[in-house]
Amino acid sequence: MEKKMTERTDSVQEQEVWSYRGYHLKHGEFNTAMVHLFRAEVTRANLWRQRLDATTNWAVLTTAGALSFAFGEPSAHHSVIILNTLLVTLFLYIEARRYRYYELWSLRVRVLEINYFAAMLLPSVRFEGDWAKKLANSLLYPRFSISLWEALGRRLRRNYIWIYLLLGVAWIMKVGLFPESATSFADFLDRAAIGGVHGLVVLAVGIFINGVMFMTAFFTRHLTQTTGEILPSSADFSKSFMGE
Repeated sequence: MEKKMTERTDSVQEQEVWSYRGYHLKHGEFNTAMVHLFRAEVTRANLWRQRLDATTNWAVLTTAGALSFAFGEPSAHHSVIILNTLLVTLFLYIEARRYRYYELWSLRVRVLEINYFAAMLLPSVRFEGDWAKKLANSLLYPRFSISLWEALGRRLRRNYIWIYLLLGVAWIMKVGLFPESATSFADFLDRAAIGGVHGLVVLAVGIFINGVMFMTAFFTRHLTQTTGEILPSSADFSKSFMGE
């Protein structure tokens, strides 16, 4: 009898995989909890992905509206395109900030996909690093997995660089061709003036802003901390998540 009780106790202990304040979870209960965690992180990632699409849509719609007004009304001033460029820059900053949140949730999803679900489907695969402890620390003390510069660069290269290019070309066309073609570069600068600000200053500021955007997109292309959407390799992923 005593031997059977001992064997039963050992069997229960073998089934228990986690305990908390006197509660003992078995394998099935633990797996259910992990599935719910995975679904919650997927929902968060999808929500922030939708927010990314929303800011991109804002930028596209305001650009379309500004260009329609600028070229549809002969008396419309070219400064409306400049104002729209500043507004698009604000949208870019908001989207980069949202992208950092999206990467946080998306990275957790990838951690569970690789180290939990993939490990069950392919038991022979073993990933290095204490990923469960790191995931727990991420839940306890959330921190962004990528920098703001990388987020800005990624959103610029994917969407916003084309909007800036379109706005720059549209501004040149508006100043140089509407309501009639400029006869000289001096005439172009006179048209580019905004109030008391000389056209050369306006042109220089425009070149500077667009140049900064293109340089940001170019020099941040080697930043590869982000691994939530596209996984480069298991080793690189593990290194990124472990913060090494």
